[in-house]
Amino acid sequence: MIRDYRPADIDQVLAIWLAASIEAHHFIEPAFWQSKMGEMRNVYIPASETFVYEDEGVVVGFYSLYENTLAAIFVAPGSQGKGVGSVLLDDAKSRRAKLKLTVYKENAASIRFYRNNGFSVLQEQIDEHTGHSELIMEHRS
Repeated sequence: MIRDYRPADIDQVLAIWLAASIEAHHFIEPAFWQSKMGEMRNVYIPASETFVYEDEGVVVGFYSLYENTLAAIFVAPGSQGKGVGSVLLDDAKSRRAKLKLTVYKENAASIRFYRNNGFSVLQEQIDEHTGHSELIMEHRS
């Protein structure tokens, strides 16, 4: 079930974000993601509209919207491949007429997921924090 994020969810959300980020981005050192935990907790999550996917009382995925940007969408590694990401993405798309996101070019699985869900590539850029190429993708309803 998808529901609004509550401040009590923060530890579960951050644990999902960290584990999924490290797993999906093998080309970036885990220390980079660990160094961003404070910003996620104190800046990014509070500034965003966040929704969680809860299964039997446990948060197993979440997404965050910032204006028309899908700023985050993550599923706990043990819950991936079970449709949770698709349900989260469909919910996000239902809330905006247009959604943009950025995804690392080296993250082929995520790019395929977004393309299969109606997103198209607008442009490529370099992420100033990591130096890796990323794609800006967009979905229009």
